Amino acid sequence: MSFEPGVVMSLSLRTLVFLAGLGQLVLAAASLAIPQVMRWREGTAGLRPLLRQTFWTYAAYVWGFNLSFGLLSTLAPSWLLDGSPLAVAVSAFIAVYWGARLIVQFTYFDRADLPTGRRFRLAEAGLVALFLYLALVYGAVAVTGLSARRG
Repeated sequence: MSFEPGVVMSLSLRTLVFLAGLGQLVLAAASLAIPQVMRWREGTAGLRPLLRQTFWTYAAYVWGFNLSFGLLSTLAPSWLLDGSPLAVAVSAFIAVYWGARLIVQFTYFDRADLPTGRRFRLAEAGLVALFLYLALVYGAVAVTGLSARRG
C-alpha cells in the first residue's frame, strides 16, 4: 500500500488541526477560572458601569472565539483543510488571531502584575507554547490551502 505525498500531508495536518482544536477547548474550559485567578471582579469594580460591561463583553467574545475555533477544529477539521477560499481565509484568520495574541503577550501586557510562583510560570509557558502551536498549525493550513489552489 502506498500513499501519495498530498494524502500523507493532509492526514497529518488533519491530526494537527484536531489537536489544535482540543487545545483550544481545554483553553476555553480553563479560561473560566481566569476571572477569579486574576481577580477581575475586584479589578473592574471601580470602573464606570459601561466600561466594566464593555470589558466583560469583550472577555465573553474572546472566550466565544476560542470555543468556536476549538469546536470547528475538532468536529470538522476537513472544512479547514478542503482548500476552498473560505477555508484558507478562516485558517489565516485563526493564525493571525493567535499570532497577534503572542505579540501582545510580550510587547503590550504589563507583566509586573502577573501572579507569582512556579505554578503560574509553568501555566504561562504552557499558554505561550499553545499560542505558538496554534499560530503555526493554522498558518500551515492556510499556506497549504493556497498552494493547493495554485497547483
